[in-house]
Amino acid sequence: MVEVRAYGQGDVAGMAEVWNEVVADGVAFPQEDTLDERSAAEFFAEQTHCGVAVEDGRVIGLYVLHPNNVGRCGHIANASYAVGSAARGKGVGRMLVEDSLFQGREHGFHVLQFNAVVATNAGARHLYENLGFVQLGTVPGGFRMPDGSYEDICLYYHEL
Repeated sequence: MVEVRAYGQGDVAGMAEVWNEVVADGVAFPQEDTLDERSAAEFFAEQTHCGVAVEDGRVIGLYVLHPNNVGRCGHIANASYAVGSAARGKGVGRMLVEDSLFQGREHGFHVLQFNAVVATNAGARHLYENLGFVQLGTVPGGFRMPDGSYEDICLYYHEL
């Protein structure tokens, strides 16, 4: 049984492992550098909220939630999701996105906006649209793939 909850310090190593797997894949996150134990602890602590999906005591997925901008745009949240490859296709991503929508409201955000969903990430795009996210537009060639080619990125939002 999968549980989604707020992360604790004991989750950081598992979170970094899942995060780093997605970064290393190079097809969804803009980051190119992986996290070590120290940088992971700092990164996750800096977020407004981090949720983890845990199964049998092991982190299998996570999300980070934070303001998309500052000041007069600080009511708009942004989030990133990572699901370990062994847990994909089991509804973990849906659980994480649903929890982030709830946590976004709880933390006073009015909108959740995604700035860079890679157009070829069909699973994520289908999930977001199924949960009521609206695509705002497309940035042609906005994401550099591992092979050096460029893919479009899609912008999405969901009112909270």
